[in-house]
Formats: sequence, structure tokens, C-alpha cells
Amino acid sequence: MEEKNKLGEKAWYIVTTYAGNEKKVAENIELRKVSMGLTDYVFRVLVAEEEVPDIGKDGKQKQIKNKETGLYEPKTKILNLYPGYVFVEMIMTDDSWFMIRNTPRVTGIAGSSGGGQKPTPVTGKEIETVLKRMGVVDSSMYDRYHIGDRIKIMSGTFKDFEGTISRIDKESGLVSIDTVFFGRKTMVEVGFTDIMRI
Repeated sequence: MEEKNKLGEKAWYIVTTYAGNEKKVAENIELRKVSMGLTDYVFRVLVAEEEVPDIGKDGKQKQIKNKETGLYEPKTKILNLYPGYVFVEMIMTDDSWFMIRNTPRVTGIAGSSGGGQKPTPVTGKEIETVLKRMGVVDSSMYDRYHIGDRIKIMSGTFKDFEGTISRIDKESGLVSIDTVFFGRKTMVEVGFTDIMRI
């Protein structure tokens, strides 16, 4: 434990690869962190994906037949939000850096200026945007939000509305926002993943 504090803090890094290789790179990193004994230094490995409607040439969402019910349901597909990138939460040490750099299909780590210089991590605000789009809430994100903070609603019914936080419920993942709707001050409740501080 003492060694971790000396070596650095847990942070997010962006690993680069060729588009289409993201899942394979993530799998390789997961396998290598175990085989090389780095599970205390390399934590989450994520490919930023989002489920989106599968739209046909006619501009309408495709339908797929549910085998169990026989009813047609809207078809979706998985969209890679950041082709060529894999997000890795890790403590940057010589060993973890070497393991990532030498993983098959990895072309580099963003923020590395070369010459043996270790890369710089992604800021909390930058990675928060990525994680929220994926529906992943990191408990440390809540620490950056307080009652009275100005926020913007990023998705849902009230997308692009701005307001002030009046309540945060970590258990339910809901946030109460005071905003103006049709010229009136209104309190709305939205998911924590739907807001961003401004």
C-alpha cells in the first residue's frame, strides 16, 4: 500500500489502437494485467460504447421479432463513441506502463511525449463525460457536485436546460434541479448521468 502512494495516484489514461481493434485490446489488457500480476495497478478497462437505435434507409428505426413473444420490437445497435481509443484506469508505474505499451495492437498512450516520458492522465471532467455517456457512475463523481452548483442537462426530456442543484440522492442516482420551464421556476428530477456542471 505504501508503494502505491509513492508511485502515484489512480487515474484514467487513453490507450490508442486502430479503429475496430478496441475490444480486442481491452481483452488483451485484462488478460495481461492478471498474468503479469498487475491487478493492484490496472483496474477498469473500458471501450466507450452506447446503445443507439438502428435506423434504416427510410429514416425509421428497424424492427426485430422477439422469438419468445412473437412481437416486433425496436432494433438497436452498439455504437463505438471513440473509435481507436480504450480507456484504462490505472496507477502509472514502470511495470504498468510497460505492460500497456507492449500489449498487442496498442499503438500508444495519449499524452505521452515520447523519449521515455510517462503519459499524463485524463482530467476528471473529461473522463466523467465519457463514463456518463456509457451510463457508468463512479462514486467519486458525486464529490464534484454540490447543492447550489449550476449544471446543464445533457440528455432526456429536459436536454439543454440549465439549472441549480437542490438535492442529490446517491442511492437512487437522481438529482433535483431548479430550472425555468415555460417562464416558471420549476423543480425537475433527472438522472445523475444526465447532468454536467457548467
